[in-house]
Amino acid sequence: MFLRPPTDIISSSVALCEAVMHMRGDFLAEELGRLARNLLGSPFGSYVAQDSLGGAADADAGELIPTNLEGLVQDIVCNGQHYGRYAVWGRPIYDAGDRQHLASLATLTANLLQMHMLALRTTHAYADIERQLSHQTQILDQINESVLTMDQTGYITSWNTGAERLFGYTALEAVGRSILFLYVDEDTAFHDAFMEQGGQVMEVRRRKKSGDIFWASMSLAPLKDVHGRPAGLIAYLSDITERKRTEEKLHELAYRDALTSLPNRALLTKLLDQSMAVAQRNEANGCVLFIDLNRFKPINNALGRRIGDELLRQVAQRFRAALREQDVVARLSGDEFAVGLFDLHQHFEATTVARKLQAALVEPFMIEGHHLRVGASIGISVYPQDGADAETLLRLADIAMARAKQGGSGDDESVAFYSREMNQDMQERMRLESDLRHALQNGELLLHYQPKFEIGSNSMVGAEALVRWLHPQRGLIAPADFIPLAESTGLIVQLGEWVLEEACTQAAQWMRAGLPPFRLAVNVSAREFSPSLPSRVAATLDRHGLAPCWLELEITESTLMRDIERVIDIMDQITALGVTLSLDDFGTGYSSLSYLKRFPIDTLKIDRSFTTGIPEDGNDCAIASTIISIGQQLGHRVIAEGVETAEQLEFLRGAGCDEVQGYLFSKPLAALPFEQALRESWLPER
Repeated sequence: MFLRPPTDIISSSVALCEAVMHMRGDFLAEELGRLARNLLGSPFGSYVAQDSLGGAADADAGELIPTNLEGLVQDIVCNGQHYGRYAVWGRPIYDAGDRQHLASLATLTANLLQMHMLALRTTHAYADIERQLSHQTQILDQINESVLTMDQTGYITSWNTGAERLFGYTALEAVGRSILFLYVDEDTAFHDAFMEQGGQVMEVRRRKKSGDIFWASMSLAPLKDVHGRPAGLIAYLSDITERKRTEEKLHELAYRDALTSLPNRALLTKLLDQSMAVAQRNEANGCVLFIDLNRFKPINNALGRRIGDELLRQVAQRFRAALREQDVVARLSGDEFAVGLFDLHQHFEATTVARKLQAALVEPFMIEGHHLRVGASIGISVYPQDGADAETLLRLADIAMARAKQGGSGDDESVAFYSREMNQDMQERMRLESDLRHALQNGELLLHYQPKFEIGSNSMVGAEALVRWLHPQRGLIAPADFIPLAESTGLIVQLGEWVLEEACTQAAQWMRAGLPPFRLAVNVSAREFSPSLPSRVAATLDRHGLAPCWLELEITESTLMRDIERVIDIMDQITALGVTLSLDDFGTGYSSLSYLKRFPIDTLKIDRSFTTGIPEDGNDCAIASTIISIGQQLGHRVIAEGVETAEQLEFLRGAGCDEVQGYLFSKPLAALPFEQALRESWLPER
């Protein structure tokens, strides 16, 4: 056996690795043959590649070793793959140890050759992929469209040259960022649904690097991995800003009045039909107002079309300013306009809008040195009573307008409903509104005072000031008949100011007469509850020299829920004056208990709608008990209104209610009877 030192074996292994890594063909074969000769100390030896064996895996040793010479032949095989053979000869004898050395060399050679071939194939595969990607990138970069891809979370993974041109960002700036950085502020939602759906095409607004906003047509297609699972999106975008501008111009021509820029009849019809569809779902009312200008034609004939056109433009501006944003106003033709109202609680509110439109025309128009005055006749049709489509409502409102024009020249006579019954109701309502305005000026209003009693002591602890209207012809008018009217017309603010002034005047008289202080409650409407209220209350108290402990303001739940932080600030200012606050009609609104604890109120008032059913109605009993419990937990006093029976009183007493008011104790009293009852320490009959 030919023995080799370990260092030679290691050197041979290193040389073998170097040869396989860096040599090919005959050079590799010669080097492997040399390594085999050296390892076994043989005069002769060679490496024959598999191709040179003609594909014969079992070739005879005699084919490789000369006849009559001793030698060894070893196949080079790895994982069933043949790579050739080693052959050595020329020594007198070769033993089992030599055969083992040659077999080890063959095994190492086979492993190295297989690893090298796999590395070459992988390198070629990567090279092919790189070539394909390069070709695809070149193709994408030649496309005018902007093409980008993103993963399932909306982060950009590729960005072609078209995207660079469209957005102004290079691929280096865009790749890796969320697609949201291209969105316009009001459109920042990334729609996950698109990740699961292909073929989505939409028109969107996007932002360029320069900050410019543009319109783009965007098509989305799913991006999938090698297993066919969703991996993201491919987005194709093209700039359609010019097309959108053209469409907008065409829309203006088709749907806008060229003179006033208001919607024309075609657009009004579409908007009205859409509004009626919404109103139908919400079971709401709607109205269409048909407006014809009075005295316009003589002005147009006398002064010419240029001035007439300018007058129409200014009328349109005043109408638009007098209406809410959600109201629709259009110019139909000539001096005819129309208004659509579909956010109404009652159709009679349309008369208030009609009066506002007429009031907008009261001030003269100054045009080229001319003082011009016009009025308006207005016809009203109602949805759904009069019709269920725009054309029908416009036609009937036009008929009502003609009726209004025949009625006369006064404002009250120049508004008419299509329905004769509604017209009669409207005229009655408008007369009542006019009378109420006169009542505020002519001293027809007065206050009555309903006592409030403490249940535990049966003593009078306060009163609520309630307004009454003594009409010169109709007599005493119930608050239910004129308070809603005052609220819808805005007169509630003037009415509220009068009540506060009158109540403080009366309280000051009682204070100077030596009566002990008690809380006089005054109702404050939502419209009155403005930032100016605290200063108005302070000024009224100061003007009458009245201590704040005499006054309590009652506010409703609906007032609280308009603007929470603003309301709390106003309430804090009022309580800082020493005036207490009571929450009226508690339980009928939508106040949140999380906010209730923040309101600086002193008293919760149980609405009479819950008191009425006590003690027979279990639901009313439960609600009343809950309100009392809430009040106790929050440290508020609780008063129940509308108490009319001893059974109601006993239930409230047992539930822990603090105060009551109602006909069981006293009806509302005029100032003098109330003062007499207070002086006599009047107690309710039991």
